[in-house]
Amino acid sequence: MNCTRNEIENQRIERITTEHVVVGIDIAKEKHAAQVTDYRGRVLTKRALSFSNTVEGYEILRHWIQEVLAKQNKDQVLVGLEPTGHYWHNLANWLLDMDIEVVLVNPVTTHRNKENRDNSPSKNDPKDALVIADVVTRGYYTDYAPHQPGFEQIKSIISEREFWANDHSALRNRIVRWIDIYFPEFTKVFKEWDGVRALATLRAFPLPMDLKQLQVEEVIEGWIAQGMKRASGRSGRAKAAALLRTAARSVGRCPVAGEARRELMRLLEAYTGVQQ
Repeated sequence: MNCTRNEIENQRIERITTEHVVVGIDIAKEKHAAQVTDYRGRVLTKRALSFSNTVEGYEILRHWIQEVLAKQNKDQVLVGLEPTGHYWHNLANWLLDMDIEVVLVNPVTTHRNKENRDNSPSKNDPKDALVIADVVTRGYYTDYAPHQPGFEQIKSIISEREFWANDHSALRNRIVRWIDIYFPEFTKVFKEWDGVRALATLRAFPLPMDLKQLQVEEVIEGWIAQGMKRASGRSGRAKAAALLRTAARSVGRCPVAGEARRELMRLLEAYTGVQQ
Protein backbone atom coordinates (compact mmCIF):
# COMPACT_ATOMS: atom_id res chain seq x y z
CA MET A 1 0.00 0.00 0.00
CA ASN A 2 1.40 3.37 -1.06
CA CYS A 3 1.00 6.20 1.44
CA THR A 4 1.46 9.91 0.90
CA ARG A 5 3.93 11.85 3.00
CA ASN A 6 1.12 13.42 5.01
CA GLU A 7 -0.43 10.02 5.68
CA ILE A 8 2.90 8.67 6.94
CA GLU A 9 3.34 11.68 9.23
CA ASN A 10 -0.21 11.25 10.52
CA GLN A 11 0.46 7.59 11.29
CA ARG A 12 3.56 8.58 13.25
CA ILE A 13 1.61 11.22 15.16
CA GLU A 14 -1.18 8.75 15.98
CA ARG A 15 1.41 6.29 17.27
CA ILE A 16 2.16 8.72 20.12
CA THR A 17 -0.72 8.39 22.57
CA THR A 18 -1.77 10.15 25.75
CA GLU A 19 0.14 7.45 27.63
CA HIS A 20 3.45 8.53 26.09
CA VAL A 21 6.21 10.79 27.25
CA VAL A 22 8.57 11.94 24.50
CA VAL A 23 12.23 12.41 25.35
CA GLY A 24 14.42 14.50 23.11
CA ILE A 25 18.18 14.10 23.51
CA ASP A 26 20.81 16.46 22.17
CA ILE A 27 23.94 14.39 21.53
CA ALA A 28 27.49 15.54 22.23
CA LYS A 29 30.86 13.83 22.67
CA GLU A 30 31.01 13.69 26.47
CA LYS A 31 27.70 15.01 27.83
CA HIS A 32 24.19 14.77 26.44
CA ALA A 33 21.15 16.87 27.29
CA ALA A 34 17.60 15.48 27.58
CA GLN A 35 14.19 17.09 27.86
CA VAL A 36 10.77 15.47 28.05
CA THR A 37 7.31 16.45 26.81
CA ASP A 38 3.89 14.87 26.58
CA TYR A 39 2.23 13.86 23.32
CA ARG A 40 1.20 17.47 22.66
CA GLY A 41 4.68 18.88 23.17
CA ARG A 42 4.04 20.29 26.66
CA VAL A 43 7.20 20.29 28.78
CA LEU A 44 6.94 17.91 31.75
CA THR A 45 10.11 18.77 33.67
CA LYS A 46 11.34 22.02 35.19
CA ARG A 47 14.82 21.65 33.78
CA ALA A 48 16.69 19.52 31.27
CA LEU A 49 18.82 16.58 32.32
CA SER A 50 22.55 16.60 31.58
CA PHE A 51 24.18 13.16 31.65
CA SER A 52 27.54 11.73 30.66
CA ASN A 53 28.23 9.48 27.71
CA THR A 54 28.92 6.51 30.00
CA VAL A 55 26.89 3.60 31.30
CA GLU A 56 26.51 5.50 34.59
CA GLY A 57 25.11 8.44 32.66
CA TYR A 58 22.76 6.16 30.74
CA GLU A 59 21.47 4.74 34.01
CA ILE A 60 20.84 8.27 35.30
CA LEU A 61 18.79 8.93 32.15
CA ARG A 62 16.78 5.73 32.59
CA HIS A 63 15.97 6.50 36.24
CA TRP A 64 15.02 10.06 35.29
CA ILE A 65 12.63 8.77 32.63
CA GLN A 66 11.10 6.31 35.09
CA GLU A 67 10.54 9.10 37.62
CA VAL A 68 8.80 11.22 34.97
CA LEU A 69 6.60 8.29 33.94
CA ALA A 70 5.59 7.64 37.55
CA LYS A 71 4.94 11.31 38.32
CA GLN A 72 2.88 11.81 35.15
CA ASN A 73 1.08 8.47 35.55
CA LYS A 74 2.14 7.29 32.09
CA ASP A 75 3.66 4.04 30.91
CA GLN A 76 5.01 4.60 27.40
CA VAL A 77 8.21 6.38 26.33
CA LEU A 78 9.61 7.36 22.96
CA VAL A 79 13.16 8.75 22.71
CA GLY A 80 14.19 10.96 19.81
CA LEU A 81 17.81 11.54 18.73
CA GLU A 82 19.63 13.32 15.94
CA PRO A 83 21.86 10.82 14.06
CA THR A 84 24.75 13.26 13.73
CA GLY A 85 28.36 12.14 14.03
CA HIS A 86 28.89 8.77 15.69
CA TYR A 87 28.35 9.57 19.37
CA TRP A 88 24.68 8.58 19.32
CA HIS A 89 25.14 4.91 18.36
CA ASN A 90 26.05 3.53 21.78
CA LEU A 91 23.25 5.37 23.56
CA ALA A 92 20.64 4.35 20.98
CA ASN A 93 21.63 0.69 21.17
CA TRP A 94 21.71 0.76 24.98
CA LEU A 95 18.20 2.23 25.06
CA LEU A 96 16.95 -0.52 22.76
CA ASP A 97 18.52 -3.11 25.06
CA MET A 98 16.47 -1.52 27.86
CA ASP A 99 13.30 -1.98 25.73
CA ILE A 100 12.99 1.77 25.17
CA GLU A 101 11.82 2.81 21.72
CA VAL A 102 14.21 5.04 19.77
CA VAL A 103 13.44 7.23 16.77
CA LEU A 104 15.69 9.45 14.69
CA VAL A 105 15.15 13.10 13.77
CA ASN A 106 16.70 14.79 10.76
CA PRO A 107 19.07 17.56 11.95
CA VAL A 108 17.77 19.82 9.17
CA THR A 109 14.26 19.50 10.59
CA THR A 110 15.53 20.38 14.07
CA HIS A 111 17.35 23.42 12.76
CA ARG A 112 14.27 24.68 10.93
CA ASN A 113 12.08 24.33 14.02
CA LYS A 114 14.29 26.10 16.57
CA GLU A 115 12.37 29.37 16.35
CA ASN A 116 9.02 27.71 17.07
CA ARG A 117 9.70 27.66 20.83
CA ASP A 118 11.12 31.11 21.55
CA ASN A 119 11.33 32.99 18.24
CA SER A 120 15.11 32.65 18.38
CA PRO A 121 17.43 30.57 16.19
CA SER A 122 20.02 30.42 18.99
CA LYS A 123 21.52 27.08 19.99
CA ASN A 124 21.95 25.52 23.40
CA ASP A 125 21.78 21.88 24.41
CA PRO A 126 18.61 21.97 26.56
CA LYS A 127 16.76 23.94 23.92
CA ASP A 128 17.87 21.56 21.17
CA ALA A 129 16.73 18.58 23.23
CA LEU A 130 13.32 20.21 23.63
CA VAL A 131 13.10 20.98 19.90
CA ILE A 132 13.92 17.35 19.10
CA ALA A 133 11.13 16.14 21.39
CA ASP A 134 8.76 18.68 19.85
CA VAL A 135 9.61 17.54 16.32
CA VAL A 136 8.94 13.92 17.31
CA THR A 137 5.47 14.76 18.64
CA ARG A 138 4.62 16.20 15.22
CA GLY A 139 5.58 13.02 13.40
CA TYR A 140 8.87 14.15 11.86
CA TYR A 141 10.92 11.08 12.71
CA THR A 142 11.96 7.67 11.47
CA ASP A 143 12.31 4.44 13.43
CA TYR A 144 15.78 3.32 14.44
CA ALA A 145 16.64 -0.30 13.75
CA PRO A 146 20.30 -1.31 14.23
CA HIS A 147 21.91 -3.18 11.38
CA GLN A 148 22.33 -6.93 11.60
CA PRO A 149 25.85 -8.23 12.44
CA GLY A 150 26.38 -9.37 8.85
CA PHE A 151 25.71 -5.90 7.52
CA GLU A 152 28.01 -4.36 10.13
CA GLN A 153 30.73 -6.81 9.12
CA ILE A 154 30.38 -5.83 5.47
CA LYS A 155 30.45 -2.14 6.37
CA SER A 156 33.58 -2.67 8.46
CA ILE A 157 35.31 -4.51 5.62
CA ILE A 158 34.42 -1.74 3.16
CA SER A 159 35.66 0.90 5.60
CA GLU A 160 38.93 -0.98 6.07
CA ARG A 161 39.38 -1.30 2.33
CA GLU A 162 38.77 2.42 1.84
CA PHE A 163 41.30 3.19 4.59
CA TRP A 164 44.01 1.09 2.98
CA ALA A 165 43.14 2.32 -0.51
CA ASN A 166 43.46 5.93 0.64
CA ASP A 167 46.68 5.12 2.50
CA HIS A 168 47.99 3.33 -0.57
CA SER A 169 47.17 6.28 -2.82
CA ALA A 170 48.74 8.78 -0.42
CA LEU A 171 51.96 6.74 -0.21
CA ARG A 172 52.17 6.41 -4.00
CA ASN A 173 51.80 10.16 -4.35
CA ARG A 174 54.55 10.83 -1.80
CA ILE A 175 56.95 8.41 -3.49
CA VAL A 176 56.26 9.95 -6.91
CA ARG A 177 56.90 13.38 -5.41
CA TRP A 178 60.20 12.14 -3.95
CA ILE A 179 61.28 10.81 -7.35
CA ASP A 180 60.26 14.05 -9.09
CA ILE A 181 62.45 16.03 -6.70
CA TYR A 182 65.56 13.86 -6.38
CA PHE A 183 65.66 11.74 -9.56
CA PRO A 184 63.21 13.28 -12.07
CA GLU A 185 64.54 11.22 -15.02
CA PHE A 186 63.91 7.93 -13.22
CA THR A 187 60.61 7.30 -15.03
CA LYS A 188 62.34 7.66 -18.40
CA VAL A 189 64.22 4.46 -17.58
CA PHE A 190 61.36 2.72 -15.77
CA LYS A 191 57.88 3.41 -17.08
CA GLU A 192 56.40 2.16 -13.79
CA TRP A 193 58.26 3.17 -10.65
CA ASP A 194 56.73 0.27 -8.69
CA GLY A 195 57.94 -2.52 -10.98
CA VAL A 196 60.28 -5.13 -9.52
CA ARG A 197 63.45 -3.72 -11.10
CA ALA A 198 62.44 -0.12 -10.42
CA LEU A 199 61.81 -0.83 -6.72
CA ALA A 200 65.10 -2.68 -6.46
CA THR A 201 66.80 0.39 -7.95
CA LEU A 202 65.10 2.78 -5.54
CA ARG A 203 66.20 0.65 -2.60
CA ALA A 204 69.77 0.06 -3.78
CA PHE A 205 70.54 3.31 -5.62
CA PRO A 206 67.89 5.90 -4.68
CA LEU A 207 69.86 8.98 -5.82
CA PRO A 208 71.65 9.74 -9.11
CA MET A 209 74.86 10.28 -7.14
CA ASP A 210 74.64 6.66 -5.97
CA LEU A 211 75.04 5.51 -9.59
CA LYS A 212 77.54 7.90 -11.13
CA GLN A 213 80.66 5.91 -10.18
CA LEU A 214 79.24 2.46 -10.89
CA GLN A 215 79.56 -0.02 -13.75
CA VAL A 216 76.81 -2.18 -15.26
CA GLU A 217 77.89 -5.26 -13.29
CA GLU A 218 77.74 -3.34 -10.01
CA VAL A 219 74.19 -2.21 -10.76
CA ILE A 220 73.19 -5.81 -11.48
CA GLU A 221 74.81 -6.94 -8.23
CA GLY A 222 72.78 -4.28 -6.40
CA TRP A 223 69.57 -5.61 -7.92
CA ILE A 224 70.47 -9.17 -6.93
CA ALA A 225 71.15 -7.97 -3.38
CA GLN A 226 67.57 -6.63 -3.32
CA GLY A 227 66.20 -10.07 -4.15
CA MET A 228 65.79 -9.90 -7.94
CA LYS A 229 65.92 -13.39 -9.47
CA ARG A 230 66.39 -12.28 -13.08
CA ALA A 231 68.56 -9.25 -12.62
CA SER A 232 71.00 -9.79 -15.46
CA GLY A 233 70.60 -11.10 -19.00
CA ARG A 234 70.58 -8.97 -22.13
CA SER A 235 67.57 -6.87 -21.11
CA GLY A 236 68.90 -6.42 -17.57
CA ARG A 237 72.30 -5.24 -18.77
CA ALA A 238 70.66 -2.86 -21.25
CA LYS A 239 68.45 -1.45 -18.51
CA ALA A 240 71.45 -1.02 -16.19
CA ALA A 241 73.36 0.83 -18.91
CA ALA A 242 70.40 3.12 -19.60
CA LEU A 243 70.08 3.81 -15.89
CA LEU A 244 73.74 4.79 -15.62
CA ARG A 245 73.52 7.11 -18.63
CA THR A 246 70.39 8.76 -17.25
CA ALA A 247 71.86 9.20 -13.76
CA ALA A 248 74.97 10.82 -15.23
CA ARG A 249 72.80 13.51 -16.88
CA SER A 250 70.25 13.90 -14.07
CA VAL A 251 69.30 17.40 -12.98
CA GLY A 252 68.30 16.06 -9.59
CA ARG A 253 70.23 17.64 -6.74
CA CYS A 254 70.28 16.52 -3.15
CA PRO A 255 72.03 18.67 -0.54
CA VAL A 256 70.70 16.36 2.22
CA ALA A 257 71.39 12.92 0.73
CA GLY A 258 71.22 10.99 3.99
CA GLU A 259 67.86 12.46 4.98
CA ALA A 260 66.47 11.94 1.46
CA ARG A 261 67.51 8.27 1.44
CA ARG A 262 65.98 7.64 4.87
CA GLU A 263 62.74 9.33 3.83
CA LEU A 264 62.45 7.13 0.74
CA MET A 265 63.25 3.97 2.71
CA ARG A 266 60.47 4.82 5.19
CA LEU A 267 58.02 5.45 2.35
CA LEU A 268 58.94 2.23 0.56
CA GLU A 269 58.67 0.22 3.74
CA ALA A 270 55.22 1.65 4.44
CA TYR A 271 54.17 1.09 0.83
CA THR A 272 55.28 -2.55 0.99
CA GLY A 273 53.30 -3.01 4.21
CA VAL A 274 50.14 -1.63 2.60
CA GLN A 275 50.64 -3.83 -0.46
CA GLN A 276 50.76 -6.91 1.74
